Amino acid sequence: MTGASRPPADVLAAGGIDPRWSRTLEVGPRSWHLLDNGPTLDAEPVGTLLCVHGNPTWSFLWRRLLAAGARAERPWRVVAVDQLEMGYSERTGEQHRLAGRVADLGALTDHLGLAGPVVTVGHDWGGLVSLGWALDHPDLLAGVVLTNTAVHHEPADTLPAPLRVATARGVLPVGTVTTPAFLETTLALAHPRLEPAVADGFRAPYRTAERRSGIGGFVADIPAAADHPSRPELDRIAAGIPDLDVPVLLLWGPRDPVFSARYLRDLRERLPHADVHRFEGAGHLVVEDADVAGAVLRWLDTRDAPDAPTASDEPYRALGATLEERAGDDGTALIELAGPRSRRVTWAALAARTEQLARGLAASGVRPGDRVALLVPPGADLTAVLYACLRLGAVVVVADAGLGVQGLTRAVRAADPTVVIGIERALVAARWLRWAPTLVSAGPLRAGVARSLGVSASLDDLAALGRSSTEELAWPNPDADAAVLFTSGSTGPAKGVVYTHRRLAAMRDVVARTYGIGPDSPLVAAFAPFVLLGPALGATSASPDMDVTSPGTLTARALAEAVRAIDAAVVFASPAALRSVVRTADGSELAALADVRLFLSAGAPVGLDLLEAAATLMPSAHAHTPYGMTEALVVADMSLDELRDLGAGDGVCVGRPVAGVRVALSALDAGGEPTGAPDHQAGVTGEVLVAAAHVKDRYDALWVTQQASARDAGWHRTGDVGHLDPDGRLWIEGRLAHVLVTADGVRTPVGLEQRAQTVDQVVSAAVVGVGPRGAQQVVVVVQPEVWSHGPVVADPVLAAAVRAALDGTAVAAVLVVEQLPTDVRHSSKIDRTRVAAWAERVLAGERARL
Repeated sequence: MTGASRPPADVLAAGGIDPRWSRTLEVGPRSWHLLDNGPTLDAEPVGTLLCVHGNPTWSFLWRRLLAAGARAERPWRVVAVDQLEMGYSERTGEQHRLAGRVADLGALTDHLGLAGPVVTVGHDWGGLVSLGWALDHPDLLAGVVLTNTAVHHEPADTLPAPLRVATARGVLPVGTVTTPAFLETTLALAHPRLEPAVADGFRAPYRTAERRSGIGGFVADIPAAADHPSRPELDRIAAGIPDLDVPVLLLWGPRDPVFSARYLRDLRERLPHADVHRFEGAGHLVVEDADVAGAVLRWLDTRDAPDAPTASDEPYRALGATLEERAGDDGTALIELAGPRSRRVTWAALAARTEQLARGLAASGVRPGDRVALLVPPGADLTAVLYACLRLGAVVVVADAGLGVQGLTRAVRAADPTVVIGIERALVAARWLRWAPTLVSAGPLRAGVARSLGVSASLDDLAALGRSSTEELAWPNPDADAAVLFTSGSTGPAKGVVYTHRRLAAMRDVVARTYGIGPDSPLVAAFAPFVLLGPALGATSASPDMDVTSPGTLTARALAEAVRAIDAAVVFASPAALRSVVRTADGSELAALADVRLFLSAGAPVGLDLLEAAATLMPSAHAHTPYGMTEALVVADMSLDELRDLGAGDGVCVGRPVAGVRVALSALDAGGEPTGAPDHQAGVTGEVLVAAAHVKDRYDALWVTQQASARDAGWHRTGDVGHLDPDGRLWIEGRLAHVLVTADGVRTPVGLEQRAQTVDQVVSAAVVGVGPRGAQQVVVVVQPEVWSHGPVVADPVLAAAVRAALDGTAVAAVLVVEQLPTDVRHSSKIDRTRVAAWAERVLAGERARL
């Protein structure tokens, strides 16, 4: 037995821990060590954060939260305990059970005289202990914060692989006590790797086998079996937390091999009111990997903040109401053009199929609020099952296959669907990458595939089940979640954007209102969202024969065939798709395209030359370029006629806000940060803010990101930067992440790129910053008309021409590449982040591939 002690000065220094925070206490027969910032607070704290570590860490884990609480404008006392047998608390030589740990913590807080409000903060098994304390102290409890933990485990379920190894007979003492293997394995889970001094700080209390006895005791107390001594306390806590009526924050590292997505799912089901943030790229040691301290303090501040304005009170009409209204209509609802597999679907057939699938999904166990991922190409199947999910109230999850397997896996796992509906290759990935427990096939499977993948049903099976069902389906609540749509991932990991039924309906209405699309406007769309909006708008729709994950596969002939098939009045195509149409046109398509009255191109800036070329193919059509994003499909609009008259400017003009949309700017400060209040002043560059009834409800399981995007109540921060001109038109100057902060001030990239592209030899250009923020050097990377496979540094003539075009801007270097990389969804937006990283390596003398 050894009593509590204090960490050595070098350990405290390594963690930036004020020595005055380190305390030892005698509580009954036990002695404890804890870190407590209370003695150093300059003002009365708002309340107390009671932090409980897990295994094999100690209170050192909470050092950043201790510091953040002390320096906050509204300070919080932070008390971080070392559990008995752990850290620098007493080594009693006893086996501590879960119930005993909860009781011991209660005795400690009683001794401290802890008064409310108290917010518990827990990690790993400390999360379970902190929840036990929370249930026992409802009079003090004001909130709960949990990071990568678990509160329930069915005895029949297998433990996570690392715990199976650690708890195996014969392995447990050797892996956890005799050797530091368990400790070292845990420390190795940090992303990125811990700094050596920090890792040594975690090791410091556990240098000998005797000091590590508590690590083994903690592992031995994992209540995996039904007859484990700690099982009753585990069950008590798991059963009790749904009754917690305090705010809850779940902060998660999804790369955790121990507490995986199933444990987060269980917590969300038990605590449905919890705010959730998944730190993409973080793992088990999420408190080390991400700014958990900042997130907790921001969350605490929002508890007293006013609620944001709710969505518009405009009349609501369900997105799928049109299908029900046209159930007896034998007119064409959609045509799917895919070579020999092309098919025509009537309104009556689409309505019947949708109703059957909705009933079949319900009969198979899918309930309102369950998430269903759809990995189906645009066409009749995707349309029917999407509207079936909306009719049932299931939440549709849509992620672009263009994200690639890694990006798609990250997105689908983040949304945590219970069902994946997909074509064969999607189901193969879904099973082997464990995207969801239930798989449904949308289309034929090769012999034996259904059995090997564990596919539970096909869409035809669900439809047959629905035909025999008599269950009445209620229309979903307008403010219930309807869809999770993922962003393109062009500026970081794709984010899930949550729409309610009301907000999706508002999106439909703004498209109809802005462009007059309805039953008399047959629509050809080479972009899935517009294809799927067709039935909601009452418009006959056609999806052309192309690979929607690769916009450049749309040919002029394929577009003309789609237009001819439905006598289309409206065409929508991304800039990359439109460019391919122009490139492959040979004049034979003119007759088919002559009666198109409107064509739209969006998803990335659309050049005047491209619009002019497309207009020659569709001479009767009004050309428009909508500006929007996954978070708000249409924000502003610009016509070709306006573009012709406007001329050049600093950025890309995307037009005036459409009816029902407000746009403001948050001015950039000298550091390139959008710190200004929402403003409409012309000529001021800032982050673009949008307010409208059809703006997203929130980001999914990204509480921190959502708070940043909604910092100003009622406004969505888009991440784009730009300015308003004196006539109220919006000009986009780039992305906030790509703003350059040089010694000469803040610069935005798009206007500079446009000027570089006026040089005769230049096809495309990217302007990026290299070096530390505040002293970044401007580097221009150009894609020339003729690639010589020579040096990456531009020849003197080309470099001089580019510098002359950017007169007034100090250009450190002009580099050339064969092709500039673009985003995965639209193949139109330049990936400036990737270009900047490449340019920095090249200018450092490294050989690098772009």
